[in-house]
Parts: sequence; C-alpha cells; structure tokens
Amino acid sequence: MSAAVVVTGTGTGVGKTIVTAALAAVALAAGLRVAVLKPAQTGIGPDEPGDADVVAALVPGITVRELARYPDPLAPATAARRAGRPPVTPEAAAGAARALAGEHDLVLVEGAGGLLVRFDDDGGTLADVARSLGAPVVVVAAAGLGTLNHSCLTVQALHARGLACAGVVVGEWPDTPDLAAECNLADLPATTGVPLLGALPAGLGTAPPDRFRTVACHTLGPSPLGRWQDAGS
Repeated sequence: MSAAVVVTGTGTGVGKTIVTAALAAVALAAGLRVAVLKPAQTGIGPDEPGDADVVAALVPGITVRELARYPDPLAPATAARRAGRPPVTPEAAAGAARALAGEHDLVLVEGAGGLLVRFDDDGGTLADVARSLGAPVVVVAAAGLGTLNHSCLTVQALHARGLACAGVVVGEWPDTPDLAAECNLADLPATTGVPLLGALPAGLGTAPPDRFRTVACHTLGPSPLGRWQDAGS
C-alpha cells in the first residue's frame, strides 16, 4: 500500500482532522500500524490541544506527531513569520513522513487549510509535500451549497500538478441535510471525477473512541483508499 496519504480540505472548518482520525481508525482496525503527522498547527497556544492531540484522543494506539505550532490563526507561512519562528518547509514535512513510514504501515499527513495554503515564504504548499512523497491526496469537503465548485477546483489543482486524488470525504454531514447537500452526494463524484469515499456525521468528534471507530468503519468501509492500498500490498 502507499506508505503515505495526504489529507487536505476545500478550505478551513470542513472537518479535515475528524476525517484524518476516521481514516486512521479504519486502518488501525484493519491491523495496520498508523501514524498521523501534522506539519504545522496554527491558531493555538503552546499548552492547548492541537489537531494531532484530537486525533490521538479519538484513535488510541496510533502515533501522532506535530512539527511546529504558531499562535495566530493564519496560514502557516504568515503565522510563522508573525511569530518570528522558522516555517515548516515541504521538505521537512516530507522528511518527517518518511521517517514515520519506516516504522508504520500508513502515515496520514494532515494539512492546514486548503491545498495551496503556503507553508513558507518560498511558496511551498501541501501539494509539494504530496509530490515529494508520491502520495495520493484525500480531499475533505463541506456538505452543502458551494462545495461542488470548491471540490472541483481542488481536484483540478491536484491533477494539474500530476498528483493523484484518492477521493472526496464530506467531513460533517448534517443531521437534517438540505436539498443541496442531498444532491451533492451524487453530484460530487460526477463533477470531480473521483470517488465519494463517505460522509461522516456531524458531531462525530465528540464520540468516545469505540463509538468513533465503529462509525468510521461503517461510514468509510473497510478499505476507503481502495486501489491505493491494493497497489502497494
């Protein structure tokens, strides 16, 4: 299987961390050794739980690693500059993922914001991390109106860079979906040209680990990354 999979979003607040945790839970349930890497965490203080901590709490038994955090809720490059700290370069992120891959079957790399948010002032992005690793990318999207355009733009940006998209996951499926959300279940794969891997229910991040694993496995299935896993096994 692919040693690394990159998780990005169509923007902020679409559920990337919960989707990353869900993919980790499914892989762990399949008996794989799983690591989750968060290269750059922004918008929280030094003693606050970050995205990696959220994943660790939801999926006990995996390895999590965070490379750097910056207090301002901004793009990593801007947040690092404002904090007077070195940015996390795509090379550093890819190197950390490779190191984790040496001891794990699957490394999930969760980005910050969307695909082309800058890691550093040289213009490095999560797309560069995926290219360096030769990793497929999972796109996390919102459920409702506007998500078709955002999802298509992200998938097209991946393909324009020669990167593979493993599929789209809706990060927060509402309890009472509106018409746009319902239609998007069929329209997302039709318009993006990549599979819809599943739609995780809103509020799943508050579930205890056992319940989280059960829902993740039921929603995403036993092998949500499909042919990416088969190709490397």
